[in-house]
Amino acid sequence: MYARSSTFQGKPDNIDAGIAFIKDEAWPQLDKIEGCRGLSMVVDRETGHCIATSSWENEATMRASDESLRPIRERGRDILGGSMQVDVWEIAVMHRTHHGECCRVSWLKGDLDAMTEAFRVGILPELEQTPGFCSASLLVNRSSGQGCATTVWETRDAMEASRSSADDMRNRVARDAGGEIAEVHEYELAYAHLHVPEMA
Repeated sequence: MYARSSTFQGKPDNIDAGIAFIKDEAWPQLDKIEGCRGLSMVVDRETGHCIATSSWENEATMRASDESLRPIRERGRDILGGSMQVDVWEIAVMHRTHHGECCRVSWLKGDLDAMTEAFRVGILPELEQTPGFCSASLLVNRSSGQGCATTVWETRDAMEASRSSADDMRNRVARDAGGEIAEVHEYELAYAHLHVPEMA
């Protein structure tokens, strides 16, 4: 399974229009494309930072869709009123119990195989015991050596309560991967229409 993320540095006042675009225009078009397995959008209403991520059955279907989806991404950029960066990922881990309302995204550098093993074996069982936990995923980009770990939480209170334990878990993954934590950000989960199978 693969994913393509479009990261927008938009304007906070345009967030609701961006969410409406994802729900009403982007997803109906994506849903018709062979190999598409879902779309999600996370937003930070204070900064205008948003990430829309589409998931795909394989790399070939993702690559084949790129040109036809370019106008959709550019329309999203225009609506949100900011810059856009596009990245591609391999979905290394996907574990979901139910949907939540917010998420924490961590970007890490290091040995991606070691990172995946540490996340799957060392972190997932601990996350499952954390109150308010909904789902977790790990995306990896082998050309850049970067991993992107996302945990989804039932409520913002649950996410905030998990910060200390999350810091510890994140540090352990970075250490086991011989790498470093590049960035951590918390978001509202504004849209999630996903059919990615369990990959834990």
